[in-house]
Amino acid sequence: MTLDPAHPTGRSGDWTDAKLIYALEEVVETELNRHLKAAKDWMPHEYVPWSQGRDFDGLMGGEPWSLEQSKVTDVGRTALVVNLLTEDNLPSYHHEIATIFGREGAWGTWVHRWTAEEGRHGIVLRDYLLTTRAVDPVQLENFRMAHMSEGFESDNAHSMLHSVAYVAFQELATRISHRNTGRESGDPVCEKLLARIATDENLHMVFYRNLLRAAFEIAPDQTMRAVRDVVVGFRMPGHGIPGFERAAARMAIGGIYNLRIHMDDVLQPVLRYLGVMEIAGLSPEGQKAQEELGTFLGGLDSEARIFDERLAARRARLEARKARES
Repeated sequence: MTLDPAHPTGRSGDWTDAKLIYALEEVVETELNRHLKAAKDWMPHEYVPWSQGRDFDGLMGGEPWSLEQSKVTDVGRTALVVNLLTEDNLPSYHHEIATIFGREGAWGTWVHRWTAEEGRHGIVLRDYLLTTRAVDPVQLENFRMAHMSEGFESDNAHSMLHSVAYVAFQELATRISHRNTGRESGDPVCEKLLARIATDENLHMVFYRNLLRAAFEIAPDQTMRAVRDVVVGFRMPGHGIPGFERAAARMAIGGIYNLRIHMDDVLQPVLRYLGVMEIAGLSPEGQKAQEELGTFLGGLDSEARIFDERLAARRARLEARKARES
């Protein structure tokens, strides 16, 4: 990595977004080349059971959708809609990262490559859901229109470092959500499809995680503050979906994404890999951010433990009810 000696080190002053983008250009190029070697192209149409498809009512005069036609579980159906609607907002995501990272050089190549890969996810999810009649197509389209009409504005658009920190966690969270949705869907075809998507999301996470690691090397205090802010205020990008809170509660109870999963499978793996809590030599402000991050994680773990206990009690009640009814 080549650094301009005139650039601040992050200890005597904050880096501007422009200077950070310049300083990290070589890292982006290295990570982009690694990603292109690791990523495997795949065809969305190969993951869709087209033979199960038939006309819907309306212009084609086919059969209207009804719930009994869906082969996926209730929690799988909820999660699939949330996952697809999240992917649908790709135009807004592309606009945001292209505005922050730019369209030139390695940064621009990555922005467009990432967008192209993410585009596959929305294509194949919608094709699968409609072909298999897994969800109500009218409701799905109404949700899409409402969600996209609201637009999307990230909580972290004000800062390049905050944006990098956010996607390092968010890409992993998306991977976990897709993977668990597949496992809980009750349909082997759906599970295979979502495992393929999860593989892409994991590669995206690795790109941003490694970029975040490089940011810690050149601007440790500023990066620590960004990580603290992102972890404390983390929200999934689909939080604006109609009925998101109710859907998220169903997904939490169903074991697709909840506090324990967020803590153990998303936050901790990234933080451990980067050694965030062990970074030494920070300024007083950086140390404060590190301590506040640790305090927050301790509180989140306590909340997750309470959630686990309540979930276990709920399952016990359901099992007891089933036993009585049988």
